[in-house]
Order: sequence, then C-alpha cells, then structure tokens
Amino acid sequence: MKNYKYILFDLDGTITDSALGITNSVKHALEKLGAPIPPYDTLCKFIGPPLLDCFMDICGFETPKASLAIKYFREYFETTGLFENRVYDGIPEFLRALKESGKTVILATSKPEKFARRILEHFDLTQYFDLTAGASMDETRSKKDAVIAYALSLCDIKDKSLAVMVGDRRHDIFGAKQNGISSVGVLYGFGDREELEAAGADYIAEDITALYKILI
Repeated sequence: MKNYKYILFDLDGTITDSALGITNSVKHALEKLGAPIPPYDTLCKFIGPPLLDCFMDICGFETPKASLAIKYFREYFETTGLFENRVYDGIPEFLRALKESGKTVILATSKPEKFARRILEHFDLTQYFDLTAGASMDETRSKKDAVIAYALSLCDIKDKSLAVMVGDRRHDIFGAKQNGISSVGVLYGFGDREELEAAGADYIAEDITALYKILI
C-alpha cells in the first residue's frame, strides 16, 4: 500500500448515511412541482451526484425546472433534511486514528459547502478535518472532479501521488482519476462493487476495518 498523506473523503454514503434526509428533500421538491414521486430506489440515486444532473437525468427536467427543483429541495433540506442523517458506526474513531497517524484529512463533497460544514458541526466531526471543500450554492462547482480540484488547490498539494479520494459512488472514482489521484471505493455506502470496479477504483473497502488497513 502507498503511504498516502492527504485523505479526501466524500460525505454522503462515506461519512454519513444521509438517505432519509436527501430522499425526503427530493420528495418535497417534486411535490411542490406537482411531479410524480418515483420509487425509493430511484430516489436514492440522488445521493452523491450533483442535484442539477439528478433532476435532469432522473426526472427529465429541463434546466430551468431542475434549478427550481433544487430551490425546493434546499427549502426542506436546510431546515429538516440536513439532520435526518446519521454517522456510520466507527467513523469518528477512524477519523481520529487518521489524525493521530499524521494524515491530512479533507472533506470533498458535491453537497454545498455551507451545508457540509453544518453537518460536520452537528455530529461533532469538524475537529477531524483539516479542510472542508464542497460545492458552490450556484452549482458552478458541483461535479466531483471540480470539487476535488478545488480541495487540492486549497491545500496546495503538489505531489498528487500522496493524495487519495475515498467515496462510495462512481463519481468519486471518476473525479479522482480526472485529477490524477488514487481512489478507494467503499461498499458500505450507496454504490456497489460492480459500479466501483467499473469506474476503476484503485482499492475497494468492504467496511471501515478494510479502509483502515488501506489508509493506515
């Protein structure tokens, strides 16, 4: 295993199980628009990718309607959905171990940065992160490759061989590849082995214990 110094983490499906809050926020947005509510499995596809892409690809909305859907999504999410969430078992202890081993721990999420900060604060996880890099509210920085590039720039990481992205969906793996860094796909989130292997993850971790062995 490489001795990675910079560990970038996705948030939804990697640090927290945010399914309830995100699916409820999507339902709220679709109800406000008078659009049909898809099955739960389809709603879960909103977890991870940029919202604009999801409303366009999954619901078939044109850009103006998708942007309005995001407005309604956030209307519910920032007051209620944000906290319909839970930290995966073992994550606080794992993050503490990373810090104690001298790693630089970075959050790189397609969730708007201000929401990501509130979630970390709510669950008392801010102390474990050296940097929080998220999407911009206007969606100009929302795709994972752009978020990762933003995080690498903020940390002034010159040697990309020392950085690795940890996430549960193909977008995390693709984003890592586009930035020239390694990636770990985790199986306890919302993606599966087939998706992560097809995306080209350098490592696959079935659980926190396996992730620990890869990174520490």
